[in-house]
Amino acid sequence: MFVGSKEGRLVAVNLDDGSRQWSLPLKMSPSSGGFGCIGPDYGGGCGGAPEGVAIYGTPVVAGDLVYIGGYNGRMYAYNSSSLAMRWVYPRESYLKPIISGPVVVSNSVYFSTSDGVVYALEAATGDKQWEFRAGDKIWSTPAGDGDTVYIGSFDNKLYALNAANGEKKWEFEAPGSLISTPLVYSTRIYVGSLNRYLYAVGVATGKQIWQFPATDEEENKPESWFWAKPVAYDNVIYAPSLDGKVYILDAESGGEIADAIDLKSPISSSPVLVDDKVIIASQEGVVYSLDTVTNRIGWNLDIKEDIYGPIYASDGVIYIHTQDYTVHLVNASIGTKQMTISLKMGE
Repeated sequence: MFVGSKEGRLVAVNLDDGSRQWSLPLKMSPSSGGFGCIGPDYGGGCGGAPEGVAIYGTPVVAGDLVYIGGYNGRMYAYNSSSLAMRWVYPRESYLKPIISGPVVVSNSVYFSTSDGVVYALEAATGDKQWEFRAGDKIWSTPAGDGDTVYIGSFDNKLYALNAANGEKKWEFEAPGSLISTPLVYSTRIYVGSLNRYLYAVGVATGKQIWQFPATDEEENKPESWFWAKPVAYDNVIYAPSLDGKVYILDAESGGEIADAIDLKSPISSSPVLVDDKVIIASQEGVVYSLDTVTNRIGWNLDIKEDIYGPIYASDGVIYIHTQDYTVHLVNASIGTKQMTISLKMGE
């Protein structure tokens, strides 16, 4: 497992025993022969640079490479077994900060920078394929379906870009900023907004199909933003909000099919599906299993550490990276903790 930290280190963890296989700071350049300096805009240049470059996005593994973006405005690719750097982009300069994680589709890596630019790189070499500039900041991770890359921006627009050349296919404009990662499900895209609405947009046309709530006068309207990426199961959308509720919506119509689940704490962490369960983490550190058959909470587990980033699951195990530089492994079936791994230096 690979984890990035705000201390600026990419950490490889052995999940058999919880040991760290290796840990290195993101400030190396293939042409420098060693550890170089970060850019003057992100740490003061040589001599004044911090030990590592802050990492806010989640690493992505594809093939034998792990990809990670740094707040210094560089995208890195490392060999997942030897830790050797394969490439860094750009090699000699710096982009604006990379806040979100990359996504790998086919042979390309897609990512965005905080100044509103989407980049496509050749996955094997790091060579730039294209770039696209939105009208304002971008904080979300792109979503891709093979032919198209989708991403929202602070300019209130959701963009559909040709994955091969970056040309805009269409744009959808909402009344509020679109900062959550879009969900591509069937023939629609679902994306939350800072105006407290969730939108369903046609993949082919970019036209709005529905919005939730349908009007601003509805009693059940969300009280805060949709920050986390929603998940879908069996034609149902599960959309967490910063108001602490999970809204359960019909994917076709946008109508509520069950009462919203109130977790009493903001939800910024994107949930994950494990079989027919939706696993959700609140900011205050409680993890819940939501049964998609009954739409009720099954088990819950108090991690007692703040959780803001997305959670992941594999082979029945949930992986939770907390704000305390800790990774918790939880049994998805019964909600018991299997292992706790500290990512703090010196531990």
